[in-house]
Amino acid sequence: MRQVIGRFVAILLVAGASSSVDAYLKLGTPVDGRVVDVTWRAPVRYFVSDADAGSASANDLLGAVSRASATWQAVPSATVRFEFQGITASVPGMVDGRTTLGFQDRPELDRVLGATSFLIDTTDGAIVEADVFFNSRFAWSVSAAGTPGRVDLESVALHELGHLLGLSHSALGETELTGTGGRRVIASGSVMFPIAMAAGTIADRVLQTDDIAGISDLYPAADQLTTTGGIAGRVTKNGQGLLGAHVVAFNPETGAVVANFALNANGEFAIARLEPGPYILRAEPLDDAEVDSFFSSAIDVDFRVAYASRMVVAPRGGASAPIEIKVIAK
Repeated sequence: MRQVIGRFVAILLVAGASSSVDAYLKLGTPVDGRVVDVTWRAPVRYFVSDADAGSASANDLLGAVSRASATWQAVPSATVRFEFQGITASVPGMVDGRTTLGFQDRPELDRVLGATSFLIDTTDGAIVEADVFFNSRFAWSVSAAGTPGRVDLESVALHELGHLLGLSHSALGETELTGTGGRRVIASGSVMFPIAMAAGTIADRVLQTDDIAGISDLYPAADQLTTTGGIAGRVTKNGQGLLGAHVVAFNPETGAVVANFALNANGEFAIARLEPGPYILRAEPLDDAEVDSFFSSAIDVDFRVAYASRMVVAPRGGASAPIEIKVIAK
């Protein structure tokens, strides 16, 4: 039986929406008592709505989405495919058997640049339909070099297509609080970071290592299971598992950074699709974005940054022996 799942995943100026995750930062749905990845089982066949925004046309959106979909398709370690089906008078959000991307005027969502919703087959986790809206309340840019004061449409499209493919948010980013209580991005380590870069910036048109690891875990190319490795372990505080710790794996040889969370009460984490080699592990509290961008329930953020006592090797074609990272309260 198919049913609608109430997924609402957004790239926000301040905060994002929560979602279930399992293993990597992926969307999931319960099937027979376990959580399975939410993925497409065929090429993503999509339409673009004919509605214009005040600052961009439907053709501008089509161009931005085409470039963003080509970026995801170009990841050699993943098997992602998009197929444009045409311009439509339909609008995003309708359950009509079509995957539609388009502009919508959403003044009540004054901090939401765009959002993705899904229709999922809950018997196996297959995505049946997904829609994406881009909020026409914002000033958009499709300029090759970006436009000061305008949000880059291709960057937001790349982020939303990541959600459409089944990725959740990444916490790889650094922010600072603004005088109005919001957050300003200082540095981003992932296109899937939930807070947008400053208007006029085009840096998020390029996938980073964290994004590539995630999409390769969801849609692995034939050799991924034998050529990549993983790291597993748990984060503990006072001898007990810690839910929600952000665990970052840094490869000092390549500079690659990939991360995930401790996702259960035992504090267990897994970071997949890593290039084989040694990694430095760091556990840190989730404090560079609103917690509900990642988790729907309360998590523990009262601890100091801590490192694993030794470097951990991600073996080719397998996972490391479990390692424990011990943290203490602030």
